[in-house]
Amino acid sequence: MVQDKKMKPSLRKLEADLEVNKTTLHNWKSNRPKLFEFIIDSYKDKELLKQNLQLLISQKKIIEEEITNTIKRVS
Repeated sequence: MVQDKKMKPSLRKLEADLEVNKTTLHNWKSNRPKLFEFIIDSYKDKELLKQNLQLLISQKKIIEEEITNTIKRVS
């Protein structure tokens, strides 16, 4: 559960991204819970994708270094 809480966007982030105020967000949470949950889940998915992309970039750098080192050894 800690991971879920960590990946939830702040109300300020939601306000800025969705261009709505806190009152609207609270109303959505109360009156349109499926919409609000969809928004929260979308942010969770976005964060997971961002983490995966960062991991892939790190792996790419490691592979490029290995290729460079191998070329130097062979040459």
